[in-house]
Amino acid sequence: MFSLTILSTFLAQLILVTSFAYAKPLRYIAIGDSYTVATGIDKKNSWPSQLTRKLKSAGIGIDLIKTMGIRGATSQQIKNEILPQLKKLNPDFITLLIGVNDWIREGISTLKFKLRIKDLINGIKPNLPISENLILVTIPDFSCSPQKKEWGYGKSATNGITRLNNILKTEAKLEKLILVDIYPLSQNLCSQTGMFSEDGVHPSALQYSKWVDLIFSHLVNHLKSKATDLKTF
Repeated sequence: MFSLTILSTFLAQLILVTSFAYAKPLRYIAIGDSYTVATGIDKKNSWPSQLTRKLKSAGIGIDLIKTMGIRGATSQQIKNEILPQLKKLNPDFITLLIGVNDWIREGISTLKFKLRIKDLINGIKPNLPISENLILVTIPDFSCSPQKKEWGYGKSATNGITRLNNILKTEAKLEKLILVDIYPLSQNLCSQTGMFSEDGVHPSALQYSKWVDLIFSHLVNHLKSKATDLKTF
């Protein structure tokens, strides 16, 4: 009887391990602007790349199959140029960080940004097998960067970004999506050394690693459960 119990336990563990060993990795796509494409640093140190490595180290099968970022992009550009490409890529997991250029380039109104974010969410979700695998990330605060005086054009960056981030938070809650708020973290990191790339505006690999620690803490358990739902034998 004791031997049979041990054998049954061993077989159950073997089945579990085998199931995960043959599961297909989650297909991850990162959508966004210059923050996502890692302007100013090596692409391997972008936050989506760092996040992928950290998730893998936690035992989650995941591959960053494409970084779909456009430097200087607004949410409207992402809608027009990126969304049409998603269908053929078969993503399992998507992160979206967008909005800073809506404010810098357009001084976008609350209503217009809200409508754009709704359109993006509604355009992305049908391309995912599990709609909750769309993760929103708030806009960081660039106004405390070394080159802050070159950006903002006399507008209140802090108030503007906060306004857009509040819209992201509201829409994430309505759609039951995970939102990771990196804005307070980005403000805390501004005064620390080594947090910006040589251009004095975009984050360094070190700052991105701090973002990743926060994003990872929100995602790891969620993706472990969703990876189980998506595994193929």
